[in-house]
Amino acid sequence: MSDGDVRPLDLRLVAPALAGWAGAFVGTGAGPAGAVGWPWLAGGATVGLLAGLACWQRGRRALAATLLCLTACTAVAGLRVTGLHAGPVDELADERAVVTAEVVVTGDPQRHTATTRGDQRGRVLLVVRVRIEVLTARGRVEQGRAPGLVLASGPGWADLLPGQRLIADGRLGPARQGQAVAAVFAVRGEPELVGRPSLVQRVAGDLRAGLRHAVAGLPDDERGLVPGLVVGDTSRMPGGLEEDFRTAGLTHLTAVSGANLVIVVGFVLYVGRWAGARGRWLPLLGALALIGFVVLARPQPSVLRAAAMGLVAIAALATGRRRGSLAALAAAMLGLLLLDPWLARSYGFALSVLATGGLLLIAPGWVRWMRSRGLPVPLAQAVAVPAAAQVACAPVVAMLSGQVSLVAVPANLLVAPAVAPATVLGVLATVAGAVADPLARALGWMAGAPAWWIVTVAERAAAMPHAAGAWPSSTAGALGLAGLLLVAVLLGQRLARRPRRLAALVAVVLVGATVRVVGPGWPPEGWLLVACDVGQGDALVLSAGRAGAVVVDAGPDPRPVDRCLRDLGVERVALVVLTHLHADHVEGLPGVLRGRSVGEVQIGPYDEPTAELGRVTRWARQAGVPLTRAVAGERGRLGPLRWEVLWPQRIIEGEGSAPNNASVVLLAERAGVRMLLTGDIEPAAQRALLVRWGVEQVDVLKVAHHGSAYQEPRLLDAVRPRLALVSAGEDNDYGHPAPGTLAGLARSGAVVGRTDRNGSLAVVGTAARLRLVTSGG
Repeated sequence: MSDGDVRPLDLRLVAPALAGWAGAFVGTGAGPAGAVGWPWLAGGATVGLLAGLACWQRGRRALAATLLCLTACTAVAGLRVTGLHAGPVDELADERAVVTAEVVVTGDPQRHTATTRGDQRGRVLLVVRVRIEVLTARGRVEQGRAPGLVLASGPGWADLLPGQRLIADGRLGPARQGQAVAAVFAVRGEPELVGRPSLVQRVAGDLRAGLRHAVAGLPDDERGLVPGLVVGDTSRMPGGLEEDFRTAGLTHLTAVSGANLVIVVGFVLYVGRWAGARGRWLPLLGALALIGFVVLARPQPSVLRAAAMGLVAIAALATGRRRGSLAALAAAMLGLLLLDPWLARSYGFALSVLATGGLLLIAPGWVRWMRSRGLPVPLAQAVAVPAAAQVACAPVVAMLSGQVSLVAVPANLLVAPAVAPATVLGVLATVAGAVADPLARALGWMAGAPAWWIVTVAERAAAMPHAAGAWPSSTAGALGLAGLLLVAVLLGQRLARRPRRLAALVAVVLVGATVRVVGPGWPPEGWLLVACDVGQGDALVLSAGRAGAVVVDAGPDPRPVDRCLRDLGVERVALVVLTHLHADHVEGLPGVLRGRSVGEVQIGPYDEPTAELGRVTRWARQAGVPLTRAVAGERGRLGPLRWEVLWPQRIIEGEGSAPNNASVVLLAERAGVRMLLTGDIEPAAQRALLVRWGVEQVDVLKVAHHGSAYQEPRLLDAVRPRLALVSAGEDNDYGHPAPGTLAGLARSGAVVGRTDRNGSLAVVGTAARLRLVTSGG
């Protein structure tokens, strides 16, 4: 990278590009012209065009360009939305008709795992973007070319390639306003494949499969991460690792963006220069690398968008001339929005634009500063490029997650030197997989080393107390954060000329962060019971002081429960009780077993689902921990902690969920505080528990089944808890906890804590002085 010019940036196209973005956003959200009205659409476009031409004639060309771009993008968006909702697909979707459809796949299948609703937990739902071309409904055949979204769960859908034509049966439904699809197609059964995808798509699919094969020998985290770094393929990334990346502010590393392309093409150009390529050969090498990347990552909208942004960034980074690069970025934005107005509503598009802007506006200055301090150019670029992208993307990430990572900057600086090597080695492994499998595996193994470092930084950063702080997930919140970051970058650039002042400021920030991390707050002293925030699931920890702890359920994922136990300082677990075998209670067991002394794992008498039983058995065996059964009436003691198994006395079939009703119910006591832990028992088991045991008043109730609506009021009347703990995932799609359940708890006088709103919940004190402390403040 050259030191570049220091002339003012060319800002002339920035306002028109932003106006075009706003116009496309409004146009795609306004509904079809039939709803808005053709006169209004035509009239608005005419007024905008005339106003723009008038401003141009008066010499106000910047204002004229802004008005014309606003008008053009709004009009194009309105016309595209009108075309989207015209035709038989939209009509049949409104009627929710059952159809047989011939469709063409236009995007990779995306996996979503159900985490709620008892027996459906762990069920994989596939979402596939398609183009609906032929419909057979109610005895007639309709032709059309409307984009749609397929929802599938049967076999044969996971390995589809873009370009594949198929026939499927199912029910159409309307799409949400603002979506770039005409209908949602819930299919039944397997797809009937018709023909083959294009040669380019088959080559891309083979290359991506070769990359997955090359890294198959790596540990789970690294095996899932390398394809994400190379081509944005996160299909095999463990859910816990994705959560750690969000908390640590590293999510942008696995998004297909211009940054990926900069690394790949930059490596090719570096090798070309080293090999003696000069003149016209360098642009040719860059073009070939760009085409290869598009083929590898698949020529679909997100990749083509990244390629367009990457071209702008590569040109700027290669020449070091930033003055015209911002205008090129704005022109690329406008071109993409005119081609696909729905990009205006895409967080991916926003992240691509911001990441590219960070590369153009922030990274060059940071590279120059590091070069002046003696760092080699490749190392300076490896640090500056991802760090600048993170700073630029932070406002949109905050909108998506509702939080700001307080460890994002140091985490990005720590992983930055490893990102380029992991990406480049992954690309080389992909290419080698087509010609020499042993070489591909060797390169894949080498890519695992920098990937291991990235995983380690993400885990350690996410595990720090207060790693992320809540932030308004709104436009105002994003703009506020953008303003703060802008001030910070400008201040940092000024202080960079005065190293001593910069070092003093960094020291103050580090001391402040350290004080916050080690200061009082979480976990509270003398905690008796903690309901860990593990998302939509249960993971409870009973403290026995120096004697260790008892863990009741492990949540749906290993990382959150592992992090919770580390925060609590739990190194010895005498007993793990898995109340029943649903995924949201047992899939986190490896996180409890990881790095701890565990004495015993205990399960209930009901062996369904059998797949989860097999996994629990295997995990316990691999850890060398005995697996036993909980028996009603059994009592245990660990130091000052005592407990008794109250249920299940019998298996209840035919009323509600049998696995839920067979949940192990514990009554625990410490320091005179009685705690009733009810698993997921439903009304049938709750009534049987009342009849069999006649449960008396308790101090703490773990509300059954995440606070669902299926509760027996008489049980609540009998136990009359002072504190009620509800373990549920934020914004879960089944409404846990139910308003009626919360109202019943409020009527009983209980103080209610919710993991979805308050974070982890800790019961502290004695029977005479009981408190509820939350990790979320």
